[in-house]
Amino acid sequence: QVQLVESGGGLVQAGGSLRLSCAVSGRAFSLYTMGWFRQAPGKEREFVVAITRSGGSSYSTDSVKGRFTISRDNAKNTVYLQMTSLKPEDTAVYYCAARTYSGSYSPNSSDYNYWGQGTQVTVSS
Repeated sequence: QVQLVESGGGLVQAGGSLRLSCAVSGRAFSLYTMGWFRQAPGKEREFVVAITRSGGSSYSTDSVKGRFTISRDNAKNTVYLQMTSLKPEDTAVYYCAARTYSGSYSPNSSDYNYWGQGTQVTVSS
C-alpha cells in the first residue's frame, strides 16, 4: 500500500506564493509518475501538473504554465509543487497522486491509482 501525505496549503493573497509537499511511503517512489490535481467547489477535479520518474520531464495545464513548477526528490520520497503569482481562481483543494504502474505522463485522474487526502489552498483577492 502506498500512502501520500500532502502539506503546505493555506491562505495567501493574490500574487503570493506557496509550496506544497507530498511525502510518499514505500521504496519504489523513484518508479512512479507523480501528479498534482485540484478541485474547486462545485467543479470537477482537474489536472494541474505531472512529473516523470526521473524528474526529467514535466507537463502542466495551460492555466498554470509559467507560474507553477513541479519537482521531486527521489532520495526523500517527496514531490513538490511551487506555486507563484497565485490567483483567486487557483483556490481549490490540491491533491497529490501517484501512478505506480507506469512511468509515462498522463493528465487523466483515472490513470493514477494512489491519492493523498488533499490540502486546501485559498487565494484571496
